[in-house]
Amino acid sequence: MTPITQSPRSASTPYHVEQYRRDFPILSQQVHGHPLVYLDNAATTQKPQVVLRAIQHYYEQDNANVHRGVHELSVRATAAYEQARLKVQRFLNAGRSEEIIFVRGATEGVNLVAQSYGRSQLYDGDEVLITHMEHHSNIVPWQMVCEQTGAHLRVVPINDRGELLMDEYHRLLTPRTRIVAVTHISNALGTINPLREMIPAAHAVGAVVLVDGAQAAPHLPIDVRELQCDFYVLSGHKMYGPSGVGVLYGRSDLLRAMPPYQGGGEMIRTVTLEHTTYNDPPHRFEAGTPHISGAVALASAIDYLQDIGLEHIAAYEQALLEYATAALAELPGLRFIGTASDKAAVLSWHFDDIHPHDIGTFLDHEGIAVRTGHHCAQPVMDRYNIPATVRASFGLYNTRDEVDCLVHGLQKVIKVFR
Repeated sequence: MTPITQSPRSASTPYHVEQYRRDFPILSQQVHGHPLVYLDNAATTQKPQVVLRAIQHYYEQDNANVHRGVHELSVRATAAYEQARLKVQRFLNAGRSEEIIFVRGATEGVNLVAQSYGRSQLYDGDEVLITHMEHHSNIVPWQMVCEQTGAHLRVVPINDRGELLMDEYHRLLTPRTRIVAVTHISNALGTINPLREMIPAAHAVGAVVLVDGAQAAPHLPIDVRELQCDFYVLSGHKMYGPSGVGVLYGRSDLLRAMPPYQGGGEMIRTVTLEHTTYNDPPHRFEAGTPHISGAVALASAIDYLQDIGLEHIAAYEQALLEYATAALAELPGLRFIGTASDKAAVLSWHFDDIHPHDIGTFLDHEGIAVRTGHHCAQPVMDRYNIPATVRASFGLYNTRDEVDCLVHGLQKVIKVFR
């Protein structure tokens, strides 16, 4: 099959997938004697040369600790770090740069909000509302803070297609709901949630809304002001940037009222042995030496995505998803897990007679990298009464030829294990 070469939204806008593939050195290798077919992008994406060069340049030319240093290297490092913050601000269309907090990833961003905002604002009898499709990182922090405060965790159920039951969502929203925490895109199902309906409804009962955008950031244009969310988290490694760095966006009025999450250097204004006063956001929430090179490289990843265009990436991946869905649907005994009408480029499936781990191991020996397991979404697996799924998740550099390789590999799996 011929790889997609046009964005389906506009025949006049070319999508140069083979050109983009050349930007990623890792994709040119062989695994077990086969060309690598990397279909595990929901777990982590590969890194383009511009991101690798940004990391190398920082350590070769500008490496120094940021803020307060007066020597040239520190000035350059600080400038690059704060420029990265501005880049993220524009990427999310946040109103102010101080609304951008650098963290280790989406997980730390959720924990920061849970322990800073949640622990200071939740009381006995209050409620936190999450959904049945959440990643563990958007479940466990809320369980912890509920145990600490006496608040109660409520869960919005999903239907067989992996879509939220919106009638139940509205029913569960009450004046006791203080926080709504919801994924933008499910990592296990690919479902894109209707945030434009959910967020205003939550605000109408006085709740604040945190959106887990780890899966959305590499696939969709994001505008936090248009969404009107109160918090938004993302991870650099999911969006073609480095691991160990992520972002928490928070409304400035909420951040200013929140106590620090961690203590240490940079998050302070004054320190004596008797008393400490705290810095303003964002520095109040960035204790210690940050992941400077990570922030700088994340800015390069954002430039890379925006040069291609998030809207073109989304359209290309949607066409690829449709092609892959139709191709895999022809395989006997395959059952898709997650068939929402609005979903991103994630395919999860299950064979009742072949264990997902056997499938993943077999495909690996064909050079095909997929993810098998519960995908840090055990409640989703429980909902479908299965232990695990096989998941293929697509990125901007995947092709129809790679989908064909996946299908051919699964045909071999069926022959061997049946």
